[in-house]
Amino acid sequence: MVTREEISELLVSRGVFPTAQRLDVALLILAKPQHLSAEEIIAGVRAMGSRVSKATVYNTLNLLRERGLLRTVDVDPTRQYYDSSIQAHHHFYNVDTGELTDIPPDRVTLNVNTALPPGTEQTGVDVVIRVRGRAKNSSKKSLMSSV
Repeated sequence: MVTREEISELLVSRGVFPTAQRLDVALLILAKPQHLSAEEIIAGVRAMGSRVSKATVYNTLNLLRERGLLRTVDVDPTRQYYDSSIQAHHHFYNVDTGELTDIPPDRVTLNVNTALPPGTEQTGVDVVIRVRGRAKNSSKKSLMSSV
């Protein structure tokens, strides 16, 4: 389990001033590998007893993302998750349950048979494979640990 002090040190190391509310948000999302929506984070922080506004949570999440502590996963134009696993990887997204499952980067092969637009360079590839239905014994988990 990650301690509040460890999270504080991590924030400071990335140039983030560790206010009490930032620590609450960071402790919740960075405590383990997971994918949470902003709404889930707001509810979780408030369940911890913190009085935090939506604006503070969103601002903190954006700051953590800018400082390389979080990634965002856009699963459709209206839904975004925050991913505490910052190393490169891909996702299955269950459109029925909202569940995201990590896929190791070496388990996805992408063959793009065209040149990049002139004057551009590739900065990354994020694959989200949308699935439907509920697998037996399914829970939020990562395939990355089973590789």
